[in-house]
Amino acid sequence: MNAAPPPAAHAPDRYLRLLTTTQFAFNTGFYAVLPYLATHLGTGLGMAGWLVGLVLGLRTFSQQGLFVIGGALTDRYGPRPVVLAGCALRIAGFGWLAFAGSTATVIGAVLLTGLAAALFSPAVESETAREAVRHERATGTPRAQVLARFSAAGQAGAFIGPLLGSALLLLGGGLRAAALAGVLVFVAVLAAHARLMPRRAPVARTAGNRGSVREVFGNRPFLLLCLTYSSYLVAYNQLYLSLPAEVRRATGSQAALGALFALSSLLVVCAQLPVTRWAAHRLAPRTALVAGLATVAAGFAAVPLTPDGPAGLLPSAVFVVLLTLGQMLLVPAARGLVPDLVDDRHLGLATGALSSVSGVAVLAGSAATGALLGAPAPVRWAVLAAVPLAGAALALTLPAGAETKRNATGPGPGEPVRPVP
Repeated sequence: MNAAPPPAAHAPDRYLRLLTTTQFAFNTGFYAVLPYLATHLGTGLGMAGWLVGLVLGLRTFSQQGLFVIGGALTDRYGPRPVVLAGCALRIAGFGWLAFAGSTATVIGAVLLTGLAAALFSPAVESETAREAVRHERATGTPRAQVLARFSAAGQAGAFIGPLLGSALLLLGGGLRAAALAGVLVFVAVLAAHARLMPRRAPVARTAGNRGSVREVFGNRPFLLLCLTYSSYLVAYNQLYLSLPAEVRRATGSQAALGALFALSSLLVVCAQLPVTRWAAHRLAPRTALVAGLATVAAGFAAVPLTPDGPAGLLPSAVFVVLLTLGQMLLVPAARGLVPDLVDDRHLGLATGALSSVSGVAVLAGSAATGALLGAPAPVRWAVLAAVPLAGAALALTLPAGAETKRNATGPGPGEPVRPVP
């Protein structure tokens, strides 16, 4: 009787390690190619600037915009076939991109790589959230710690991927070598999941599930979470809009951008787990969400208030550090709230919807914030700071999260009772 619990406790650990390693490998392969795609399209293939922007925009749309479809397919068929299909499409897309020589073929390859992520990412993210909840109930470990490990693995891949791509480019391989290296990474991911990912049946469905889209998008607390998370992503997107303008203003060029991006990734890799471990035991998910958005807002407000350092990069560095710290607080909390707000039968759809709604918000927000680039710095950064502050105000209307749910329903199997902070 006493020998049964350990396998049940250890099996989720092995599966979570697979999912976390997958996120690392997927981002490594992806970021080995993506940072160098624009240069390849412009200088290698001679595309006009507007066409390069269109191709990159199509990639983002085919990925973020279709996350909700990947999530719905995960609910319908289970995570395994959707993950395997995403890996196969990414292999085909990168293989095609390696040899694409015309505008039409490049667009086709880019759309295929975006569709691959739209299938793969919601399936892996929703399965990680589901396993994090199970792990929490079995061991008492806050789900945010599991989700933080997943996030840190993704950032590690985002950091190592460009280094791999740069090494291949320095060796004279060009984008083709980077794309083929990405193919090899995704072949390994596909093989690992084909062998190790359990053949789990989809979550039980009933006749009432035909209205799953209506149930998810009619769920007021979940929609509030989507809007809250959207405010974060609109703010985070300023790494690519407002930060380059600030760096150029301070130094006369954008050469330091790479170092600032590396700083952000390294902070997440090194500090995500300690920060989340601290927050998970002291802050309810809603509180962590509010604190994270307030920290992001402080990063925007600090830019015009911080005096320039010797190289003129101190305001930008302060912005990056506070934005990243806010991200480390709020992303695991937001992802951990989703299973509390939606029915488990719709977790894949909800996970995809969280990204798709946020992607639409970023698209609209990018146009609005882009218009601010010509405004005086204090005005621009004050308006930008208002975005995460509005998100924090919305977050205050959300349920407290897992802690509230546990106190209302009692602890799960093997789960200790902890007070609401």
